[in-house]
Amino acid sequence: MTDDLRASGQPLLRTEGLTRHFRIGGGLRRETLHAVDDVSLEIGDREIVALVGESGSGKSTIARLLARIYRPTHGEIYFQGAPLSKLRSRSDVLRYRSDVPMVFQDPFGSINPVFRVSHGVQRSLKLHRPQLSAAERTEEARRVFEIVGLTPAAGVLSGYPHELSGGQRQRVGFAQALAMHPKLILADEPVSMLDVSIRIGLLNLMKQLRDEQGVSILYITHDIASARYVADRLIVMYAGQVTEQGPVEDVLAAPRHPYTQLLLSAVPDPKAELTMGAGTDRGEPPRVIDPVPGCRFRFRCPLAMTGCHSQTPELLELSPGHDVACLVAQSGAEVMAF
Repeated sequence: MTDDLRASGQPLLRTEGLTRHFRIGGGLRRETLHAVDDVSLEIGDREIVALVGESGSGKSTIARLLARIYRPTHGEIYFQGAPLSKLRSRSDVLRYRSDVPMVFQDPFGSINPVFRVSHGVQRSLKLHRPQLSAAERTEEARRVFEIVGLTPAAGVLSGYPHELSGGQRQRVGFAQALAMHPKLILADEPVSMLDVSIRIGLLNLMKQLRDEQGVSILYITHDIASARYVADRLIVMYAGQVTEQGPVEDVLAAPRHPYTQLLLSAVPDPKAELTMGAGTDRGEPPRVIDPVPGCRFRFRCPLAMTGCHSQTPELLELSPGHDVACLVAQSGAEVMAF
């Protein structure tokens, strides 16, 4: 992030009306899957933002849009104040991907099991930092492996991926991202395939990268407990839309959207006073194929009003920094009291 942007308080990355639709079917049965609909979010400098929601909520699609794996159907992504739609040259795209690399849920998404561990990071350095000599690339690989806790670095780099544990392979993914001198890392479910005892180490690593390396992180997860542990701000998604967002402790201490409460009801937490009713439908999110207007959570919501079935709620600020897309909450009703 430039000094000017930091001084102005502008976010490192933001989206406006970000939308991604997929055409499915064929012939007379062509339909449109609304994977992401009208999402506006921000990620600040040296900030960890957790994007939380059930499977199918659009979290990974957001990550792939920000990584330029997918192109938006509508909307815009701004990085350091500049729109990504203006990127034209290969060098500009490579520069952006150096600034915003991705760590995948499956570490073999970025590690080739045929080659030694050093292959991936050396290949990234050769592509994204071509000014480095061979000796400098080797030294840089050792440096980033030491930072992420893969020691002795030389021994790990000379080994093969199958010789590493799941947690170590995921750290290799973070090391490869860190070697690009990133400003923002997109971490898509990086701990979901790890044992519980290993996850805390990766979460602490993300905190370390923020605090010591100055890297922002978009942490995508379905686990709201880990989001609370590691994140500064929380964005909750449901069926392709943002339902609630704000500082993590504010949102989880006083959730205003019934869906956020539903997520919290599955997490034993002595800090939160939850009163989620037993009658709440805990089914799967809807298939968002050619959706009609209305709140997409209405069929599972015990508080749904008449307007919820016809009016799509906008994301509005109900308290400083705390935005909610819920007609019940916006009407002033006490959402917690059910």
